[in-house]
Amino acid sequence: MYKIMLVEDEEIIRTGIKNLITKVSSKFEVVKEAAHGKEALAYLQAEIPDVVITDIRMREMDGLSLIAKVRERYAHMPLLIISGYSDFEYAQKAMRFGVSEYLLKPINRLALVSALERIYQTLELQEHGGQPTRAVLHTEGAPDETIIKNSDGKRLIRKIKEYIQGHPEGDLRLQALAEYVHLNPAYLSQLFKLETAMNLSDYIMETRIERAKYLLISTQLKIYDVARLSGYQSPKHFMLVFKQQVGMSPGAYREDQGL
Repeated sequence: MYKIMLVEDEEIIRTGIKNLITKVSSKFEVVKEAAHGKEALAYLQAEIPDVVITDIRMREMDGLSLIAKVRERYAHMPLLIISGYSDFEYAQKAMRFGVSEYLLKPINRLALVSALERIYQTLELQEHGGQPTRAVLHTEGAPDETIIKNSDGKRLIRKIKEYIQGHPEGDLRLQALAEYVHLNPAYLSQLFKLETAMNLSDYIMETRIERAKYLLISTQLKIYDVARLSGYQSPKHFMLVFKQQVGMSPGAYREDQGL
C-alpha cells in the first residue's frame, strides 16, 4: 500500500479528503496529515511518503513553496495539488515543478479516483519497471456526493456549453476553450467528461451539426456557406461528418425537409 502525506490547513476538508481516499482506494493510505508546509517538511526529515497531496493556499508555508522544497529533495515523487477555481493561475506556477495531478475544489469523487489511478501506475513503473499492473480502485458503496457540492464544476461546464452553442463557427479547440475559462486543457477535458458523460469533442460536433441542420432548413444558403457558418472550413469534410451523423448528405437532408 502506498503512503500519502496530506497537507491542507482546513481540518474539515483535510478529514473529508482522507475519508474519501479510504473509501475509493485500496492502494493508498494517508499516513500523515499536516496543516501547512512547515509541518510537512518537518515530517519529511524523518519519513518519506510515496505521494504528497497539498492545497495551494495555506498559512505558515503555502503549497507552492512546499512543492518546490519537495522537488529539490525528491525529483520523482508524485505530487497532487488542490486549488480553488480562483487560484488556477497561481496553481499553474506549480506545474513547472513537475506536479503529477491537479484537482479543483470542490473535489469530485470520480476525478480523485482517476488521479489516484494514474499516480498508482506511475509508482508501479518506478518501483517495478515495465508496464504497471492496473490499479484496482474500489468504488462500490462509495457515496455519490463530493466533499463539497460540485457547483463550481457544473457552472464552468454550463459556461462552456453556452459559449459553444453561441459560437459554433468559432475557434473551439481545447486550448482556446481552456483559456476562456482559465483552466488547464487536460483538466477541462476531464471535467467536461465527468459532468456530462460525453467527450468535449463530441459535444462540439453535435452542436455544429445542429447548427447546420437549422441553416439547411431555414435558409437558402449554399452548402459551403452552411459548412463555414457551422465551423467547418472544408465543405468536403463537413459533408462527410454530416452524413455520418445524420445518415444523409446535407443536400438530401434539405430536400427531405421539403426545401
